[in-house]
Amino acid sequence: MQWLDVDWSVLVLLGIENFRIVPGFTQANALDLYYMPYTHSLAGAAALSVLFGAAVAVAYGQRRVATFGIVSAAAFSHWLLDLVVHVPDLPLYDDADKVGLGLWRHVALSFPLELVVLIAGAWIYARAAPAATTLGRVALWAFVALMAALQVYVNFGPPPPSEYMMAIMALALYVLLAAIAAWVERVRRI
Repeated sequence: MQWLDVDWSVLVLLGIENFRIVPGFTQANALDLYYMPYTHSLAGAAALSVLFGAAVAVAYGQRRVATFGIVSAAAFSHWLLDLVVHVPDLPLYDDADKVGLGLWRHVALSFPLELVVLIAGAWIYARAAPAATTLGRVALWAFVALMAALQVYVNFGPPPPSEYMMAIMALALYVLLAAIAAWVERVRRI
């Protein structure tokens, strides 16, 4: 669930949150995410997750309590997974008491773990919501391959050209991936 990173990209573009590109900052990426008090603090992530859960529950209109709980938890899981990989740059509140276990410092550990989480998540989804057609099955695993290729680029490609371009590229990519995921979901049901 990339909701927190979508918000982060927007706040970076608005100059509210900040980061800098430092080649070699970690083995996995060059992002020094030094100021993210709204999207990646524990309090901010919880609040944004609840807000997103509420918005989806209202828009969905059915089983609102369950929808709210599932969507809020899924959105907040992003912060929990970030806690494992980020260096101590995740504030507990405001911009204070930063935490992070720093697995990105060791790409030989973080990269395979990210791939395992991706594949396991896709496998669980495929089992819970089986595709009605071969196209639906192929589309899901093609999307997983695309996501894996993006992880390769993020972990082993060149650093972004600038902070502004990084935020633009991230936001555009999140929108594009959401559109592809929606298409995959649609063809899995046909």
